[in-house]
Amino acid sequence: MSLNSETSPDADDRIARAAEHLADLIAFDTVSRNGNRALIDHMAAYLGGLGARITILPDETGEKANLVAAFGPEDAAGLVWSGHTDVVPADEPEWQSDPFKAEIRDGKLYGRGACDMKGFAACAMTVAPELAQARLARPVYMCFSYDEEVGCVGAPAIARHLAALPVPPEFAIIGEPSMMQLVTGQKGKIAMRAHVTGTSGHSSFAPEHVNAIEYAARAIAMISECGKRYETEGPFDRDFTVPHATMLATMIDGGVATNVTPDSCSFTFELRSISDMDPEADMAELLARIEGELGAEMAAKTAGTGIAFERIFAYPPMGEARNTAGYARYARHMPEDWGGKVSYGSEGGIFEQTGGIPAVIVGPGSIEQAHKPNEFVALDQLGACVQFLEDIMAGLCVASETAADRAS
Repeated sequence: MSLNSETSPDADDRIARAAEHLADLIAFDTVSRNGNRALIDHMAAYLGGLGARITILPDETGEKANLVAAFGPEDAAGLVWSGHTDVVPADEPEWQSDPFKAEIRDGKLYGRGACDMKGFAACAMTVAPELAQARLARPVYMCFSYDEEVGCVGAPAIARHLAALPVPPEFAIIGEPSMMQLVTGQKGKIAMRAHVTGTSGHSSFAPEHVNAIEYAARAIAMISECGKRYETEGPFDRDFTVPHATMLATMIDGGVATNVTPDSCSFTFELRSISDMDPEADMAELLARIEGELGAEMAAKTAGTGIAFERIFAYPPMGEARNTAGYARYARHMPEDWGGKVSYGSEGGIFEQTGGIPAVIVGPGSIEQAHKPNEFVALDQLGACVQFLEDIMAGLCVASETAADRAS
């Protein structure tokens, strides 16, 4: 493999090993609609063969699973390296190569999941042989989940598993693509679907009917008003590009013909939240208001009509971790470049709120390349990530810890 770089031989070797692991991972079609078990078994065999303590947490079907691979002692608070194994579909005709066959061109490795986020997993696998041989004072838990792309479905089981350990981890690094910058916050999300039930009939008799689309439109207007209120009243966090919560409708479906009053309509909407708010309370208040105003009006006209809500998924925001003891232990190894806070979702908030494990995001590649045809990660980003993980590992070794570190 020719890397066409001007890096040192050691750096070239890191990149080559990471690229080989990444090519193996990309070859598994782990689009969320499919299973990921073959990839998990591949990683478990590799890491287990190095001596890691392997825990597999399957879903109810057994076709999808989380992996926890632990290195180091069990009686000390350790560190989580976290990534997800699922990817978004790669059905776009614009792909210039097979999305499930890694290809290197001009210093970039192309393939679905290259940056989001099998690249981080490949880097962790690259460091694993050294990790297995190191005299670790604190453990490393490599955690790889399923179905992050459809709502962070798998991660809660990992967080609960880690929280139940005799000595839980004290800090987590989420390897989402951040160009190896330190990201210290992420928005949460609640995704909802509304089902509006009205009555149908010839549209020339519209006043006799309950028009499901019209009531959906009124509900969407109330949702939009909430979004405008966040925009003007906050709360605000200026470290985000969009410094406040957002709420909006995203999809709608209803009606059967131009001359029939629609008796059904459904739409989806979302709330993206920041840490200084109670998104569950805000959502509950909105739903109660829609049901109390619009639902009551519909039912008063015709029994059996109304609006029902279904939660699609939810994950919490990730708060600021730099004021925690866990972060303080690893701060000297964190990137100097700060990437602010991000509006896209990650599993960091789940580790924080479900597992009690504060988290930051540091990972190779750019989020600008995620979820697009011809997704890629720059090879030098893989090298930088491997170096970062090696530095973290060195700081975890027995000789690197001070007496104060070991006492805490």
